[in-house]
Parts: sequence; structure tokens; C-alpha cells
Amino acid sequence: MTIDQIMRAAPVIPVLVLDGSVDPAELAATLVEAGLPVLEVTLRTPIALDAIRAMSAVPGAIVGAGTVLNELQLAQALDAGARFIVSPGLTNPLALAARDTAVPFLPGVATAGDIMRGLDLGLDRFKFFPAESSGGITGLKALSGPFGGARFCPTGGITPETAPNWLALDAVLCVGGSWLIKPGETDLTVVAQRARAAAKLGHDISPD
Repeated sequence: MTIDQIMRAAPVIPVLVLDGSVDPAELAATLVEAGLPVLEVTLRTPIALDAIRAMSAVPGAIVGAGTVLNELQLAQALDAGARFIVSPGLTNPLALAARDTAVPFLPGVATAGDIMRGLDLGLDRFKFFPAESSGGITGLKALSGPFGGARFCPTGGITPETAPNWLALDAVLCVGGSWLIKPGETDLTVVAQRARAAAKLGHDISPD
């Protein structure tokens, strides 16, 4: 899959900071069944790589690694079975390493300079991060104006209530959501309810 196809697979990409409270495979199955097949496991906890391995075995799950900061973490994530890579920012070494491996790559951007550097590297799909504190919807509207071909996945501070407003923007293909599972939460029934609601958000996104 391309990064564009991954971004279009569902309106919300769960951003998962896993602490061992739930079985990763059971969580993945719950989210996929609810209509959210794309799962970003952030490399912020010691169990992240093992979680990626377990979740990648779940039918229908498209599992990627988030908070990838450097080439070493890129290699570790790919070894664990990650099918796409998300980073909080855009650096040349990481972007070039991702290009060399041909892994779908979604780098974080917050400024016009970030986007221009990404375009120079052959990238046109970005994570707008941190979304709310980088100007919110107004900021992304202004930022996306000069870059008609770029598309975004806003992440950071987005809620179930604000997500539809982001998804209504032409430049937005999906949003990153950290609200699907809360720290220490163990009730996957509640997670499934949130995921089903998230899967219904957004608008009909047709290929450009």
C-alpha cells in the first residue's frame, strides 16, 4: 500500500501508546472489527515493538510505527513488521532512509519550510503536528493554500468533537486520534464503541 492508500483507508488512525494494560492483538482485532484498520503504535513504551509484531498478525490490521525519530528506530520498526512509518518531524536522514526502504512514510510538518523540504524529498503526504497548537484548522487552511497537491493527517489535540471539522477540509485525508484508548484502560467494549463512532466520521474522500 502507498501512504495515500493508508491515509484513505479510514477517517481516523488510532495513535496508540501501549502500556501493557490490554493484549495488543485483542486491541487490534477490536479496532479492525469496528472499522479502523490502520493502527499507529508509537515507539514511546518498552512494549511497542513487540506490540507491532503481535498486532501485525491480526487479519485486516495495517500496523505502523509512530514516533520514529531516527534510522535505528526505522530499522527496528520494519523488523517488527511495521507497514508504514510516522515521525513527529521531518529530517533528511530519516526521510532518505525511509525512501531507500520504500516504506510508506508520513513525516510531521508544522511550517511551510517543513512542507517545502518534504516536497524536495519527493513527499507530499504529511502529518500536521502538533495540530491544535500549530494554529489549528485556521493554521492548516493557510498552510495548505500554497501547496495544492499536499494532503495531511492532523494529529495532536484532536477530539471526537473536533475531528469532523478537520475532516471537512479538502487537504485532510484522515486524522490521528489518541482518544480511542485511554492510559490504563482495559475495557475493550468501551474502546469498540469509540472506534465504531470514529469510523463513521468524516466525508467521502475521492482520489485526487
